[in-house]
Amino acid sequence: TLRLWALGFGAGVVAGYAGGLALGWSRAFAYWGMPILKLIGPVPATAWIPVTFYFFPNTFDASVFIVALASGIPVAILTSSGVAAVDPVYYDVGRNLGAKSWYLVTRIAIPSALPHTFVGLFMGLYYSIAVLVVAEMLGAKYGLGWYIQFQTNYSGYANVYATIVIMALLCASLVKLL
Repeated sequence: TLRLWALGFGAGVVAGYAGGLALGWSRAFAYWGMPILKLIGPVPATAWIPVTFYFFPNTFDASVFIVALASGIPVAILTSSGVAAVDPVYYDVGRNLGAKSWYLVTRIAIPSALPHTFVGLFMGLYYSIAVLVVAEMLGAKYGLGWYIQFQTNYSGYANVYATIVIMALLCASLVKLL
C-alpha cells in the first residue's frame, strides 16, 4: 500500500507542480492547458478506473496512475492559482533590477505560491489515500484496500475495523509528515 501510494502520490505531485507552474506562469500554456484541466478536474479519479484498466498492462500501473491523477490535479490547480496571484509589482521590481525569467520564477513565483501549493498537497494527500483504497479494492491482490475487501467477503469485520484504524493512523502520520 505504501509503495503504491508513494509512487502515485510522488508522480502526481511532480506532474501537478510542474503543470501548475507552467499554467500560472505562461499565458499560452494556460490558454490550452486550463480547459483540459477544467474538463478532467471535476471528474472523480475513481471514474477513470475502467479507462485505466484498458490502457495500462496491469492493475498496479493503473492504480499508480489513478493515485497520481487524484493527487496531481489539486496540486496543479492550486499551484497555478498561487503563481497567477503573485502581485505583478514584484515581477516589475525584479525586471527593473535585471532579473531574467528563470530568476523571476524561482525566486518570486515559487516562494509566493507555496501557501497555495501546500493546500494542494494536503488536498491531494487526502484524495490519493481515498482513491488508493478504492483502486486496491477493485484490482489489486495485496494492500489494505484488498485486505478490507477480502475480510468483508469472509465476514471478518474485526479485521476490517482494525484495518480502517491502521489506515487512519497512516493517513494522520502522512499529514503530520507533510
